Amino acid sequence: MAAYAAEGLSHFIKRFNYENNLIGSVNLINASVNYNVKCFVFTSSIAVYGAGQLPMTEDMIPTPEDSYGIAKYAVEQELRVSNEMFGLNYIIFRPHNVYGERQNIGDKYRNVVGIFMNQIMKGEPLSVFGDGEQSRAFTYIKDISSVIANSIFINDAYNKIFNVGTDIPVTVNGLAEEVCKLFDVEKKTIHFEERKEVKHAFSDHSKLGRYFDYQVRYSLSEGLDKMAKWVKEVGVRRSKDFKNIEIEKNLPKSWLTE
Repeated sequence: MAAYAAEGLSHFIKRFNYENNLIGSVNLINASVNYNVKCFVFTSSIAVYGAGQLPMTEDMIPTPEDSYGIAKYAVEQELRVSNEMFGLNYIIFRPHNVYGERQNIGDKYRNVVGIFMNQIMKGEPLSVFGDGEQSRAFTYIKDISSVIANSIFINDAYNKIFNVGTDIPVTVNGLAEEVCKLFDVEKKTIHFEERKEVKHAFSDHSKLGRYFDYQVRYSLSEGLDKMAKWVKEVGVRRSKDFKNIEIEKNLPKSWLTE
């Protein structure tokens, strides 16, 4: 399912976030009930967890820390009650930090892999919030797309929630080094004030393995290499400002400039 996936920006575009990520999903849930859809597959996010014990597991009580995570968790709850009330089956996936070819590298608000690659192509230093020691488990798109697409055929997975993605966390600084190697450039960074965000986020995928024939096929370096080759082909993308900022207070300075 499509969504406007911008965790950090969601603080400043609350109405837009809920209209697109929550109301849009509810409209699809309503239609699914009315037209007797067999199973509703929903791509949620590990943003629902917030900052808690690591690794994040599906049995943890979600405490989202941004409007994006709140919207995703609300949709999860709507699916739960729609199953209880109307018998609508669902499968919920919680992916994390997905990157790959055809990602919008011109989006300066999200997807740090694409942001770094676009900045390198423009000859700019890499934008890093805080000290760069925050960590994420970056997931190559081809490692999760097939399991999500084919999940509808796994009846035992119905009405369950699954983390999906890679297991190994990497710091933003470490990611910057990997990306710079692929473009054969010296790492140059510009540090901005630390954002209010979860410092470390990665999840456990053992539950996924019990229901699906799942294994990570691409290492971080392999996935980044594939994306870098595509980026070099398509070239620089111009960043566009989000025109409907609803709250300007505490908006990161790097988002105010090109």
